[in-house]
Amino acid sequence: MFATLSNPAAAYRKAGIEASIESKSPHELVLMLYEGALSQIAIANMCIQQNDVLQKGKAIGNAINIIDGGLRACLDYNSGGQLAERLAALYEYMCNRLLHANLHNDRATLDEVAALLGELKSAWEEIANDPAVLSANKSAA
Repeated sequence: MFATLSNPAAAYRKAGIEASIESKSPHELVLMLYEGALSQIAIANMCIQQNDVLQKGKAIGNAINIIDGGLRACLDYNSGGQLAERLAALYEYMCNRLLHANLHNDRATLDEVAALLGELKSAWEEIANDPAVLSANKSAA
């Protein structure tokens, strides 16, 4: 709590991020989650190369938190039905694979999860061009 007050630059950056998030549509927020998870996996991959165990663990933990606490947690099972259930299972699989990658310094497994996330992100980006999504994003803003 007090660390932010003692570092005005950090407080400014945090406020800027929070303001940026508040101005995003739900669709854009999901894209940010995908980008964040992919970024953390790339960091973990680099940390394995550099034998930085501590930072690798942090990056993989961050990726798991984004996938499980962000992407999976925001699934709407009522309106998403079977698709939401399948995505939840895929997100759980990704988290398990990330745990494996962390335990075994397995860069191939990190690449596997990154590829899966990349496919989902790409599909989500394509959905953004749907006129119904565009109008929903405008009304959410």
